[in-house]
Amino acid sequence: MAVLTQPRPTATAPGGGLLRDLALTALAPMSWGTTYVVTATLLPPDRPMLAAALRALPAGLVLLAFTRSLPRGIWWPRTLVLALLNFGAFFPLLFFAAYRLPGGVASTLGAVQPLAVAFFAYLALHVRPSGRTLAAALVGTGGVGLMTLSSEAAIDPLGVAAMLLALSLMALGVVLGKKWGRPEGTSLLAFTGWQLSLGGLILVPLTLATEGLPPALTGENILGFTFMGSVGTALAYALWFRGIERLPATSVSLLGLTNPLVATTAGLVVLNETLTTGQMIGFVIAFGALIAGQRAQARATATP
Repeated sequence: MAVLTQPRPTATAPGGGLLRDLALTALAPMSWGTTYVVTATLLPPDRPMLAAALRALPAGLVLLAFTRSLPRGIWWPRTLVLALLNFGAFFPLLFFAAYRLPGGVASTLGAVQPLAVAFFAYLALHVRPSGRTLAAALVGTGGVGLMTLSSEAAIDPLGVAAMLLALSLMALGVVLGKKWGRPEGTSLLAFTGWQLSLGGLILVPLTLATEGLPPALTGENILGFTFMGSVGTALAYALWFRGIERLPATSVSLLGLTNPLVATTAGLVVLNETLTTGQMIGFVIAFGALIAGQRAQARATATP
C-alpha cells in the first residue's frame, strides 16, 4: 500500500489552514493536562497499571468496532511498534512517574519533549530545527520549571528515570509516525484504534500480574476512566496523530507545552491551588515560548 510520508499541503500553507491544524492538535495535550486532576479526584489510588490499561483498551475496542478495520501486511509490525511506544510502554511509565513525583516535577520533565523530538527528527528524518525553534523549546522548559517547581519538591530518582524514558519513547513515536504516515484509505479513527487496542492488549497481562483486579469501582472511578478513555485518549490521540501528519514534528511537540499550562489552570480551578509571583511569571514565559516557537517553525517551514 502507498504510505503518506510527507506533510499534507495545509501544513505549509499560511493562514487559516495552518492555524486550524495547530488549534486541533493542541486540543490533545490540553486534554492530557486534565489527567492530574482526574487522577487525584476520580481514579482509585496507587493503580498505575490499571489506569494505563483502562485508558487504552476500552477506547481502542470502541474505535475498532466503529471502524471495522484491521492492519494489513507491513502495517502489523509497524502498528505494534507505534502501539508499544505511544501506549503499551508510555502509559505505565507515565502513571508510575505520576505516582512517585510531584505534579510540578512531572510537568517540568514533560516540557523537555520538544528537544527529544528534535533529536529523533534529526536522526530519522534528517530535519534540522531552526535555532529559534530550539530556543523557544529551551525557554518554554525554563518557564514551566519556574511555574511548577518549588524548593520543597521531592525528587524521586526512579520517578525521574521513568518520566524521561516515557518522554523519549513518545518522542520516538511522534517521529516514526511522521516517517511512516498511515496506510492510504485508512481513517484516523481506525489508525488510532489499532494502536490503542494493541497497546491495551500488551497492558492487560502486565496489570493482572502486578496489580490484579480492584475489589470494586465506584461511580467516580467509572466517570474518571470514561472521561480519560473517550476525551483524553480516543479523541485526543486521533487529533494528535492528525497533527503529526500535517505539521512538522517539532511544531507538534511544542504544543505539548499546553499540557502543564492546562494542568496548572485545572489545579487553580478544581483543587483551589494558588500561584506565587514566580509561578505566574513562569506561566507567561511558557505561553510566550509556545507562541514564539510556533511562529518560528511556521516561518522555517514556509522558507525554501
